Amino acid sequence: MTGTIAAEKLLSVLSDSAAKLKRLWRPLQRLLTFSLADESISPAKNVSVSIDKGSVSVAYGSRFLSRIRVKGIKTYPLDDRYPTPEGLASSVSMALSSFRVSKTAITLSVPKSWVVIKLAEFPITVKDNLPDVVSYEMDRLTPFSSSEALYDSKILKEEGNKLTVVIVAAKSDLINPYINALGERGFSVGRVTINLAGLETLCSYSGKPGDALIFKISGKEYEAGLFSGGLVTAAITGSLGEGDERSRIDAIISDMEMLMQEGRKQGKSPGVILSMKDCSPSFREMLKTRMDLPYKILEESCSTLGLSAEEIRYEAAGGIFSSLWPAASGLDLLKKGRLEKATIPLTLSVVLVSAILAIWIVSVFVPVSVEERRLADIQGEIAARKAEVKKIETLQTEVAAAEKDVSDIENFKGGRPMTLDVLKELTRVLPKTTWLSRARITETTVEIEGYSASATELLPKLEASKYLRKVEFASPTFRDVRMNSERFNIKMDIEGAQKIEVKQPAAGGAVKK
Repeated sequence: MTGTIAAEKLLSVLSDSAAKLKRLWRPLQRLLTFSLADESISPAKNVSVSIDKGSVSVAYGSRFLSRIRVKGIKTYPLDDRYPTPEGLASSVSMALSSFRVSKTAITLSVPKSWVVIKLAEFPITVKDNLPDVVSYEMDRLTPFSSSEALYDSKILKEEGNKLTVVIVAAKSDLINPYINALGERGFSVGRVTINLAGLETLCSYSGKPGDALIFKISGKEYEAGLFSGGLVTAAITGSLGEGDERSRIDAIISDMEMLMQEGRKQGKSPGVILSMKDCSPSFREMLKTRMDLPYKILEESCSTLGLSAEEIRYEAAGGIFSSLWPAASGLDLLKKGRLEKATIPLTLSVVLVSAILAIWIVSVFVPVSVEERRLADIQGEIAARKAEVKKIETLQTEVAAAEKDVSDIENFKGGRPMTLDVLKELTRVLPKTTWLSRARITETTVEIEGYSASATELLPKLEASKYLRKVEFASPTFRDVRMNSERFNIKMDIEGAQKIEVKQPAAGGAVKK
């Protein structure tokens, strides 16, 4: 039993030590593995291409010291249709020529109507192999198999033994022609996302993070997405039809309320954000009047982007921020749910080791004459002050002796009770039928002689005193007929008293004890 307790204590100590070492190691590891290419300090640039029904938008932006700027946006209107792959590639080529930008990574942002968004639950045991599990279950969860889809999956939440996962998928035959057409022009697509995700990233970057319902109305169509923690959890698309503005607004508010109900089921209270850039002024005012929910207008919150509301296309700008902002959700249909393993950068470690090695080499070969001179100066100071040091040592010896004398005197006074205290105690203890003829008190003993009606009764009374111990008769008692009493001679020790011997002062004047 004892061995088990000792083992448990040892394991507890080892566990605490390991936890402390881990806390100390993390900052050091982060410093040693810090890369000069880290997103917080490294410059980067990106081109975002947004596909919409009726237009293609191309935006160019950059990041420097964590600040993201949209430097230019070009929009190419089309008839009420989506662009062809060749037309998209031609528009991108013209936009980059006007931006005077060399070929760089491209983010392709597609409309919501091209993708399927699903929520799925899995046992928490599959967390480490989630990409493989999603790939295996893709044909059950979506209309596509994993081989014919571009998709991404993100963990929305963990509750108990379950994982809730967001899956966003699109048919690869729909998007790959655009990727191939851009590739033929020498452009490489590094990310595929959706327009709604870009709008949510813009809202979060401009200082309004959190759960949101983003409603984008463009022409005769609209699309909306419900976001939680930066991830889209539900989305719809709709057509405004040919009715009057009132009936169109009724359809919008109905779908908006449906998504709000879905958010409430998830335990969220999302804020509504409206994007109505292409709507008529009368439609905007009527929708604002009919809104029962608190809302914000995206077009009125674009000051942080550095562009005016007239020239900016928010879908394309959102693709820039989705790619360059490290805090974005990182939705990328090209990844198929797989996370990129970050390599540990060793640049700073190599620099630090090289600096340490250089300092060591310099310290070995630098002459030590400066240190020798300093040592000689210190030795000279010591020699000059040797006499003063001797005087101080003598004074310290005398002070120590005086302190010892004071201590001995205090011990002498406190180590034994006062004579008056002993006499007072004898007076208190001895009965009235007893009187003393002689009392002798030394440092450690007390001896009394006298007469008492019963001498033997005196011993227990004296023994019970807090000042006295070892009470005994010093000589036999006898009865004095003339006094009609017993004559006694009692000796005893004083409780706690010690004999202190004080010797005469020695020749040097110091007192020895």
